[in-house]
Amino acid sequence: MDDAPQSAPALWHGTGRNRARSHAGLEPKTYTRAAARAVIPCALEERTFEKKALKEDQRGIAVTVNNPSREAILARIREGLRTPAPPIEDKTFYGPIFEAVEKSSGTLSAGVQSQFDGVPTTTDASASAQALAQVLQSLPVGEIFVQDDPVLRRLMAAAGSQRQIRWSSEGGPREQSQATVTLADALIAQTGSIFVSASGGGRGASVVAPTHIVYATEKQLVPDLVTALRNATADGRLEKNSYACVISGSSRTADIEKILVQGAHGPMRLVVIVETGK
Repeated sequence: MDDAPQSAPALWHGTGRNRARSHAGLEPKTYTRAAARAVIPCALEERTFEKKALKEDQRGIAVTVNNPSREAILARIREGLRTPAPPIEDKTFYGPIFEAVEKSSGTLSAGVQSQFDGVPTTTDASASAQALAQVLQSLPVGEIFVQDDPVLRRLMAAAGSQRQIRWSSEGGPREQSQATVTLADALIAQTGSIFVSASGGGRGASVVAPTHIVYATEKQLVPDLVTALRNATADGRLEKNSYACVISGSSRTADIEKILVQGAHGPMRLVVIVETGK
């Protein structure tokens, strides 16, 4: 019974591969058992040899490849390790980064005139509406996204613009929006910046449209960023909003060939209307 001819299954060269060994069916079926005894050890030996050769090849590549840059870097590292590092001086690095400034609208205006596309200061709501109307008239035809706030509803009505308005209560700004109009959470005199949060209509309110118009009052002016953050924390604005941003001018970058490009990651035009009440 043991010597009866039996069909030999195909011998696979490696687990899970989809090709049979080329010499698996060379022997007649009557000698399949003898063929298997001869082929299997050979296959195992070849598999072991291939693994060994592969490891040797990989090891050889890592050692023998000519890489002068790598050798130069390693040489500098070895030389640096042989040179003892000087002791680190015990210094205190705490201190003010910016000079202290007075809380004044004049300081803010001087700091942002070169960064913003205009900081018109107005005396009352009527003058603010007129300044807003002038900015809106300079924009191309299209939709305006406005933060849905009672102050801005009155301001837009007084401006008398006939443009299509999309209020933040209707959803975020669309890509075809020509401008966004929002309130500021604070004005930072020290760096000439405005502080806004998601309450202005979400993250897109200060990013999507090519023009961002911000309305603020002189009462919102703070001397520095620390004060702005402290006030926002005390008012619970940072808790209620998932987004807060400090804007110090229109979006710009000069990463490529040191060529200044405005509007790279946000509006290329930023207008701040500051109402002094005087």
